[in-house]
Amino acid sequence: MANGNISETVQGKRFFLVGIGGSGMLPLATILAGRGAIVEGSDRGLDQGRVPAKFDSLIARGIRLHPQDGSGIVSAEQTVVASAAVEDTVADIVAATRLGCARMSRAELLSTLFNASDLPIGIAGTSGKSTVTGMIGWILHAAGRYPTVMNGAVMKNFAAPDAPFASALVGANRREGGDAFVSEVDESDGSIARYVPRIAVLNNVSLDHKGLDELRRLFADFAGKAEVVVANVGDAETAALVDGMANVVRVAVEAEADLWAENLVPEPFAIAFELVARLPSPSGAGEVRLRVRLAVPGRHNVANALAAVAAVVAAGIPLEQAAEAIGGFTGLRRRFDFVGDAGGVAVIDDFGHNPDKIAATLDTLHAFPGRLRILFQPHGYGPLKVMRRELVESLTQRLRPDDILVLPDPVYHGGTVTREVTSADIVADLTAAGRDARHVADRAEAAALLVAEARPGDRIVVMGARDDTLSLLAADMLESLRAKG
Repeated sequence: MANGNISETVQGKRFFLVGIGGSGMLPLATILAGRGAIVEGSDRGLDQGRVPAKFDSLIARGIRLHPQDGSGIVSAEQTVVASAAVEDTVADIVAATRLGCARMSRAELLSTLFNASDLPIGIAGTSGKSTVTGMIGWILHAAGRYPTVMNGAVMKNFAAPDAPFASALVGANRREGGDAFVSEVDESDGSIARYVPRIAVLNNVSLDHKGLDELRRLFADFAGKAEVVVANVGDAETAALVDGMANVVRVAVEAEADLWAENLVPEPFAIAFELVARLPSPSGAGEVRLRVRLAVPGRHNVANALAAVAAVVAAGIPLEQAAEAIGGFTGLRRRFDFVGDAGGVAVIDDFGHNPDKIAATLDTLHAFPGRLRILFQPHGYGPLKVMRRELVESLTQRLRPDDILVLPDPVYHGGTVTREVTSADIVADLTAAGRDARHVADRAEAAALLVAEARPGDRIVVMGARDDTLSLLAADMLESLRAKG
């Protein structure tokens, strides 16, 4: 099945997505609906009244929403799609089993569409996947390639009043020039094994949901299927993983590779650098130097940009065109997202939730003066158990004496969970290391504490994953600062 036939494959078919408001399900629903499928769904967040604007945006696309009580599952013709986190006891799954509906996981359906496309471009790695996906999608779009893009975050370049939750882009059919299907690929549940990319991007390999040995195997298998592998060899684990592999384009920041960056000039919310490419051409290998300025900050985003540029060059976009287009990428929501400032205090909304992501954000912020007031809501009890030591080490190294870190309890939306390691445990570890860390179980109280502590020149940072209401919290904190005067 070619990308030009994806519409024919799903058109008129009925899909019911359980957990349709999730960061992985919402863009999938958008792509299905854009390809002519009949899409319905349910979500616990809808029933709880969380982020109603998100669900309104789905309804505006012609997607019918139901309570998560089984009432939307009415026919064996419906294919019921659910993530691995949805338990068999959920009413929708019970109804699907009773009616004999076909069942697919989110990864099964997405990988089927991805693998069937003419140019599947998969982005893997512990950190930076969403940003690189957005960058690649933007460059291809700017080059008139009309890509289909599946992202886990809202891409600001494609957001509009009538599409505020633009975490997907429904591209053209192959015959209309839209051959690429760009998608971030998730290792957390092992579903990365389902994807067969022609171009594979590997950003980095570090702890998040799984141990390093399993991650190395998953990422190596993924890269081994591709015709071209773009690897950030500035990451030691990634460099070791691709050592000896053929067809690898190596990228790095301030270290020679096939594509590298030097002469970095950081700004508070941007960064400029010199892109140096040593890529083969019809006239032989040669070195090209181009000046690039990104509208997103941080050394880590330079690495992301190098990976994106290398991937689109592998897809046939001229290097100079790609380097020019990347400067127009405006970023993702919740990735070092400047919310606003009041009384001399800036508020930033960020997706940081594992040691590497948090380190990148804190390093970017500490490149400029000002105290940090950080609210970090862990994204689950399980991840806290897996990454406790590395998380504490990363925070201990980066928190300065005048910074404050407040941890509310981890995000919890229901279901069974083992609470072996808690926010209080992380705070105890950090306090023992001499850092100013505080456990305030209630999130609203944690936010109020930081607003009360803030003074001109401070930066308030809201961090965490798997909870769309964190953006609302950051906006509320900005309003509280304004009221504070």
